[in-house]
Amino acid sequence: MEDVLHDLIPMSLSLLLGTLIGWERQMGRKPAGLRTHVLVCIGSTMFCLTTSYAYAAYGGRSLDATRVVHGVVTGVGFLGAGSIMRQDGYVAGLTTAASIWMVAAVGVAVGVHAYALAVIGTLFALLVLEGYRWVERFLSPGDENSE
Repeated sequence: MEDVLHDLIPMSLSLLLGTLIGWERQMGRKPAGLRTHVLVCIGSTMFCLTTSYAYAAYGGRSLDATRVVHGVVTGVGFLGAGSIMRQDGYVAGLTTAASIWMVAAVGVAVGVHAYALAVIGTLFALLVLEGYRWVERFLSPGDENSE
């Protein structure tokens, strides 16, 4: 039962935090919305949690848990790159790609039980995604295409 709670708490937190960021993207009708962000977040957490099971099963000094984090960062970079589109000199999807990358970082933080860091990262991501819109509008009043 302790193992189940050990996994259930971070996976639930990851679900919640990924939902917050994904909800913001969904409300803005972005290419990667709620489900994409939640899946990336809980998947990142699950990869990190899996390392403790791998260590218990295979142990030894050759197991380096940080390699999982490296793999998540690299893999999610490719996922984010798929959301970037270019047409007629206009590039769209950069913020969506960055939010996918950020939600993976949140998932990794939850997976290694850095809960406060994950919550802070989520709050900062929401601040940037929502709060900085007015800064962009102020700096580029004629540009209606900002993501």
